[in-house]
Amino acid sequence: MKFVIITGLSGAGKSLTVKCMEDLGFYCVDNLPPVLIPRFAELCEKTRGSIDKIALVMDIRGGLFFDDLFISLDAFRDQGHDYEILFLDASDETLIKRYKETRRSHPLSRDGAIGAGIRLERQKLQQLKEMAVTILDTSRLNPTQLKEELRHLYLEGGERNHFMISLITFGFKHGIPLDSDLIFDVRFLPNPFYEEELKSLTGLDQRVRSYVLDNETAVDFLEHLENMMLFLIPNYIREGKHQLVVGVGCTGGRHRSVSIALALANYLQQHGYRVILEHRDIE
Repeated sequence: MKFVIITGLSGAGKSLTVKCMEDLGFYCVDNLPPVLIPRFAELCEKTRGSIDKIALVMDIRGGLFFDDLFISLDAFRDQGHDYEILFLDASDETLIKRYKETRRSHPLSRDGAIGAGIRLERQKLQQLKEMAVTILDTSRLNPTQLKEELRHLYLEGGERNHFMISLITFGFKHGIPLDSDLIFDVRFLPNPFYEEELKSLTGLDQRVRSYVLDNETAVDFLEHLENMMLFLIPNYIREGKHQLVVGVGCTGGRHRSVSIALALANYLQQHGYRVILEHRDIE
């Protein structure tokens, strides 16, 4: 049997994840008291294979029961069962925004202080996060993209399927993406902004991409960038990193950065990596 423990920050998308896992054929139980995990496994074994994929949601909603989680997981493993932890995370800014949009209060907030509740929850969940096989940051994922990530993880499998690359294009005049692991500045490339027929277009247009990429400097840079990414990514995976956020910036975030990011995304996808593109400042 395959057991997945779903946990993570409140507001990071656990409810949607449960629905997606059910669609993938998992038998899902939300907020099961941890002390019942070994007993629940015994019941699943008696189904003689009818239930062979189980996803259990465990989070701070369990209150005092949640404190028993690690003891229960040890007993579960002593029974001969293995499990993996899927940890859902998101930036504080994203979580606060989601709470304000839904007008809900954080389960650990005092006097409605959402930020304080999030910080306390991070402390309580830190050990679980360190144990996680997969850490999925949902800050930049819409529901469709989250479903696709889960499909890759639990239908297709494989080491590369547990690693996600987020490519973000941006304009330096609008500020850099603060959650980026790597930043590449492509303002040295020819700028279509100064060509009247290209100024109103973006890097999504083939004419703009041809203008940016059809020169020796761009070709050399892209080759070096691709080789560096192929060197870095396996090393990040080896060190246990689950997601890489790469920012590609130009002046306005509409022409050069978009052109380079599209070419890089296509190259990485051809090498079997999963890439999500976000053009932050294209509008």
